[in-house]
Amino acid sequence: MIISAYSRHIRIVISLAILIPVGFYTKFYKGPLAQWLNASSGGVFYEIFWCLLIFLFAEIRPVIIALSVLITTCCLEFLQLWHPPILEWLRSFFIGRTILGTTFDGWDFPYYFIGSGIGWLWMKALCSIKD
Repeated sequence: MIISAYSRHIRIVISLAILIPVGFYTKFYKGPLAQWLNASSGGVFYEIFWCLLIFLFAEIRPVIIALSVLITTCCLEFLQLWHPPILEWLRSFFIGRTILGTTFDGWDFPYYFIGSGIGWLWMKALCSIKD
């Protein structure tokens, strides 16, 4: 059982090690479809990242993780309509802008649903791999 949990964690860490640079790359990509990649597709990677990170530390069913991440991210999107000084200060940093976002965009919601769906499938796939 310990070996199984260990190998599961290794698979998640490897997944995150691949996913994180790809997700950040979408923010800095210059080329065809750059505006779409920079502004919208990152939402997919954002959802997958949070699904995998929670999955790494918590023994929770993948569907619960994916739904929790989706609901939280949707709430964060609506939070972008609110601009109190503390949130503006947090958003003044790259990591704050990355986590909290800066501008509400209703077109981000489909990407959150897609990302959470992929995150759920990714977690299920990691669970189904036999040692």
